[in-house]
This record gives sequence, C-alpha cells and structure tokens, in this order.
Amino acid sequence: MAESFRYIVIGGGMFGAAAARHLSKSTEGVALVGPAEPLDYQSHDGVFASHYDEARITRRFDADALWASFASRSLDRYRQIEDESGIGFYSEVGCLFVGPQPRSEADYLHRASAVALSMAFPVETLPPTQLANRFPQFDFPSHVSGYHEETKAGHINPRALVRAQTLLATRGGVRHIAQMVTSVRDEGDRVRVETADGDYLAERVLVAAGAFSNFQTLLPRALALRAAPRTVVFFELGEAEMATFSTMPSTIVFTDREEDHVYILPPVRYPDGKVYLKLGGDIEAGGFDRLEDVQAWFRTSGDAAERQRLIDIALQLMPGLAGCLTSSAACVASFTPTARPYAGYTESPRIAVLAGGNFVAAKSSDEIGRLGSLLLLQGGLGAGDFGHQMAPVFQ
Repeated sequence: MAESFRYIVIGGGMFGAAAARHLSKSTEGVALVGPAEPLDYQSHDGVFASHYDEARITRRFDADALWASFASRSLDRYRQIEDESGIGFYSEVGCLFVGPQPRSEADYLHRASAVALSMAFPVETLPPTQLANRFPQFDFPSHVSGYHEETKAGHINPRALVRAQTLLATRGGVRHIAQMVTSVRDEGDRVRVETADGDYLAERVLVAAGAFSNFQTLLPRALALRAAPRTVVFFELGEAEMATFSTMPSTIVFTDREEDHVYILPPVRYPDGKVYLKLGGDIEAGGFDRLEDVQAWFRTSGDAAERQRLIDIALQLMPGLAGCLTSSAACVASFTPTARPYAGYTESPRIAVLAGGNFVAAKSSDEIGRLGSLLLLQGGLGAGDFGHQMAPVFQ
C-alpha cells in the first residue's frame, strides 16, 4: 500500500527544505522527499544539489525589485531560523559591489541603486579614493566605484541553512524521506510519487528539484530551464593571508569586460578544517540535456581553463593571494528565460513547480520556499508576491 500525504515536496535542497518548513507551520500531512548529500561523489549514481558548499553571498542590493524583495524577506527571517533550530548559518559581514560609473539607466549598478533607494536599503556609495582606503585587501582599477551594503548582507552557509530548515520542518511534523524520486504521475484525483523505496500519494505535489527538474519524469512537460556548468576556485589561506583578508566583505566585481565579472567570498572554514577564500564567475556557456551529463560534471573539479582564468583574475584583484594553494570544484546553475524563478502549476492542477535560481537564489531561498508552500496551500500566488512574474515556461 502506498503511503498517503496531503502534500509532498520533492527536493530536499534550499527551495524544498524551506517550503517544507513553511508548510509545517500551517498544515499536517506533509512529506519532504529527497536524498542526502552523497558521501562519495565518484561512486554516486543519483542526483546532486548545488548547495553542497559552505558559503553563498547574501545581499539585498539588486537591479530587479523581485530579487531584492525576496532577499530582504529571507534576510528578515535568518536569525529566527538560527534561534529556533540552534544552527548558525548567517555571517553579517556586508557586501561590496564594485564597478565603473554607470553610463546609462540600463546599467546594472544604476538600476540596483534605484531599487535600493525605493526600498530604503542603506547602501553607501564610495568613490575610487575612498574605496581603496576602506578595502586595502583589493587592488581595484583606479576608475571604479563601490556600493557597500554594510548590514543585512554578507554570506550564508547553504549546507547549514538546509539542515536548519529540514530540522524545523521535521520538528513541525513533516516526514522526511531520504530517497530519490524516479517518477511523478497525476492519477486524476491524486498524484503518485515513485521512489526506489516505494510509492507515495498526495493531493498536491511541489517539484523543487533544481537543475534536475527536467529529469526522472518529475513534470508532465519539461521546463524551459538551462542547467549550466559553473566552476569555482578556492584559495587555501595561511595565517598571513588571514590577517589580510579576514575583515573583507562579500564582494562582487563588475569590470569593463563582462567576461571578467567575478564574485568573491570572504575566508570561510570548510569541513576539512582549512580556511578558503572562494571565487567564481558566470561566463561558462552551454547546458546539460541528459541526467548522466550532469552527474559526470558534478564528479569533476570543473573546467581547467575557467579555473586558470579565475585564478588570474583573483591575483590581479588580490595580490596578497600569491603563493596560496588553489583547488576548484564543479557546480550547476539553473537559468530561466525570464531571469526570474518559476513558481506555479504545470498543466496538472495537482503538480506545481519551484525552480530556476538564476545563480542568485540561495540568499532568497527561504522566501521562495514560502511561496512554494502557498502554491500548495492556496493554489496560486498574488501580485504582492510577484506571482504573475514567475509563471513557469515550458518547452
């Protein structure tokens, strides 16, 4: 006999775990289905997730009011989630954007400044001379300015945030089933969710499977969603480098060439006991159309050429990293053609989808998860939650 639930959330990552927590506060009969992080990537033949890391930038400064709002709403709940779960994940070290003076109203930094002003986010603008004095860790080009969000910004530990969300969800009565879903089928009056361990039934299902949303027959029709490769680089810091970089904020650098844009995480201690400074970019093109290709990518250390490019940029911006040991890792980002997340129903009125982080959603995951819970509870989203801007697009 298949076990029955009122609602099932598929995907135990940042969106899914958050949705399950919010559901646990409003209803009973909820299951969260998704596997844990694999112990050995090389032998793992299931799905992965992109939250397997210790640091993601969080900030409200954004050129899109939707993303700025979602980040702000999530940030307002970080400390509550920490207090209730007993798991710390948020480091309020600030966030610094750096780039040339905007040339038009279409430029990202101009639009982000306008959004920050309209939403009363305190962002300090720093001319080039002040930028160099305030942040001596960097060797920025002499013509760039800074936009510094000192509070309600910094970085989060995505692994720890998912642990906290899952703990609170289960404490609230959610059944956590650590299995990979292989199929989702609308059977007319209910939805059947199949795993290797057995079948489960629900009145409504929320698919929050990230880059794996289009695999394993989870949706009636595939999403217009690009699962793109990303490579990140780690600099292993010693005591001397820690003295230099320990007080830096999370940083996003826009240079004159779009291909040189990078984001930089401050020093963070990883599970191996070492402290790393992480850097990544967003120029890698292409995407994955097959499950086995995504799996193979996660087993690598990323692209060798992109690794070297990022190392070279890092040493230009932060000469104090010279001599540090470096390593790299593979990640996958999910992009939608709307540049907004998807939060809505499929052609089935019983199967909803929550996907499309667009490389910026970790910081906003609690709010996106809340919206996913509303999809199941209420059947849709209102204008105040930007519902019309997040309608899923299908292939």
